[in-house]
Amino acid sequence: MDTKLTLKLEKEVIEKAKEYASAQRRSLSSLVESYLKSLVTKENPESDPEISPYVKSLKTGVKVPANLDPKEVYSDFLAEKYK
Repeated sequence: MDTKLTLKLEKEVIEKAKEYASAQRRSLSSLVESYLKSLVTKENPESDPEISPYVKSLKTGVKVPANLDPKEVYSDFLAEKYK
C-alpha cells in the first residue's frame, strides 16, 4: 500500500534530483523509495539485496578463478594483440 510522504529539501537539490530521475526514466518517488529500501536492507543483513533484471541479464555462467590477476590478464591480452 502506497502512502504519501512530505519532505522539506533545498530547492536546488529537488531540481537536480528531478533532472536525474528524468534522465533515468524514473519518478523521483521511485528513486527515493529505492534509496530508503537500500538503507533498510543494510540494517538487516539477513535479507538479500534485490538484483535488477538488467544486471541479471549480464550473467554469463563463466567461472572466474579466485586467484585471477586482472592486470596480468590484460597485459597478456595486449601482448597478444600487438604481436
